[in-house]
Amino acid sequence: MAQTETPGTEVGPRTRLRWWTELPLLLLVYGCYSAGRLLVRGDVEGAVDHGLALLHAEKLLHLDIEHPLNRLFTRQPWLGIPADFWYASLHYLVTPAILVWLFRNRAEHYRRARAWLMTSTFIGLIGFTLVPTCPPRLLAADHGFVDTMAHYSSYGWWGGDASAPRGLGGMTNQYAAMPSLHVGWALWCGVMLWRHGGTRLTKVLAVLYPLGTALIVMGTANHYLLDALAGIAVMGVGHLLAPRVLRAADLVRARLFKGSGAGDSPIVSGGCQTSAGERIPRQRESRPGTGAEPDPSPTDAGDGAAAPAR
Repeated sequence: MAQTETPGTEVGPRTRLRWWTELPLLLLVYGCYSAGRLLVRGDVEGAVDHGLALLHAEKLLHLDIEHPLNRLFTRQPWLGIPADFWYASLHYLVTPAILVWLFRNRAEHYRRARAWLMTSTFIGLIGFTLVPTCPPRLLAADHGFVDTMAHYSSYGWWGGDASAPRGLGGMTNQYAAMPSLHVGWALWCGVMLWRHGGTRLTKVLAVLYPLGTALIVMGTANHYLLDALAGIAVMGVGHLLAPRVLRAADLVRARLFKGSGAGDSPIVSGGCQTSAGERIPRQRESRPGTGAEPDPSPTDAGDGAAAPAR
């Protein structure tokens, strides 16, 4: 029977999802993400030059909205403190929570969503490596930015080094600002909620979460507007490449398991030969001397011809 496809679902070989295979894969990707961010932390001079170039370009284009947002978050603790908690935690909580939700409740969309997120993340790592960028908060004071996380550090678990816990700032790369994967991952979460949430509340959250994240990364002086736009662009490229990544992964899987019979539905009678005098169960024997052919068994109905006598 031909397999019909439901619009909006994945096309390709279906693999049963198991959490004990998915979890190590996601941990591996996150480990590569964390390690990749550390590759360029020593290139301070180049990172500062890139940050100043972005700031200069934004001023020429009249896109430098970071200053007013940063002043607002600095002068209004009721905005600045929640924003710092948002920046320090939701990036690492909401994204895996939505992955788990998709895995458990929208399994038919999970592989495509996971491939999109992973592909975009690796593209972002290329950006961190090629274009180390100093965030606004680490520029010289005469550029007018205030590090809100250092400013409000007494309210949270972080110290003066970005969102890292106190004493662990040396283990982070503070110059991995271009592109902003905070914004990119938040956009991915928003799209997943919008597509698969199914309620009005999830659609509202789908809009507010990425929009709020974009404002917060600029208001806390962790990213430029161009960083946020680059994060959106990275997710767009990742979305286009995700189907190809899935096809490549399926091809590799098929080659690795070729010949193992995994996922195949072999025909039991394929290539089977009967010996002399042996007959198929429930097949009627022909009567000697009549020349009558044996009647097809009920299981042969629809084959169009009876098996030849041997």
